[in-house]
Amino acid sequence: MLNCNPSSLSLLCAQIKHPNKLRNTMSEDRIFSEIDEELRSERMQALWRQFGPWVIGAAVLIVVLVGANEGWRWYQNDIAARSSDQFYAAFELIDQGDVEGAQAALNEIVSSGSGQYPLMARFSQAALLAEEGETEEAIAIYDALANNQSNQRVREVALYLAASLHVDQGDVEGVRARVGGLIAPDNPMRNIAREILGLTQYVAGERDAALQNFTAILSDPLASAGLQRRARLYEAQLRAEGAELPAPGTSLAVAPGNE
Repeated sequence: MLNCNPSSLSLLCAQIKHPNKLRNTMSEDRIFSEIDEELRSERMQALWRQFGPWVIGAAVLIVVLVGANEGWRWYQNDIAARSSDQFYAAFELIDQGDVEGAQAALNEIVSSGSGQYPLMARFSQAALLAEEGETEEAIAIYDALANNQSNQRVREVALYLAASLHVDQGDVEGVRARVGGLIAPDNPMRNIAREILGLTQYVAGERDAALQNFTAILSDPLASAGLQRRARLYEAQLRAEGAELPAPGTSLAVAPGNE
């Protein structure tokens, strides 16, 4: 795996805004904190503590993709440097409030950039759209990224980000369609997938199903401490509202891996 130097991402990290997509339920810093903890990456943890949630998305992509057996030839360095400059310049435009200009700059990278910059630019375009309230457009980009990725982890990150934009609407089917497959015993994202599905079920009024997901988190010894704490709070609130687990031998079929 390539050693991802945080200093090389300093401008990107400094420019990215901190959105609040999961109103009154779950802040996005906690979402990405769990991606960080569940993937057990010290590098990711350091980036998270220093910079913030959108950097985790970018860093995950860098670690996963650039860590492959990709040998850069000398003549590619100049092209990569130009893409890097364009990428940083796009975030300078964001800082100046020129979202339209930033989207145009990112689109240029998508169409003609080198290395992993086009992919990171596409993720950044979706993040900007979501922050501007253009949720459907952002979801469409994340879904397209997921459908066009052979790299499993990148695909899962895209699916998770798309699902996160369905929570406030209580779109259980939209969330389940994207993160249901992540809830597998060997998937490091299984518990944050359970959390986001449970929160969506709560918003939709499916309290028993939500309780089942949060209980599954509490039953997983590998769930992070922060997620365990939140799951206990969710469980207490749901039980106070009358939610109950299904009787032994029955299942609400909330998602694969929750039995």
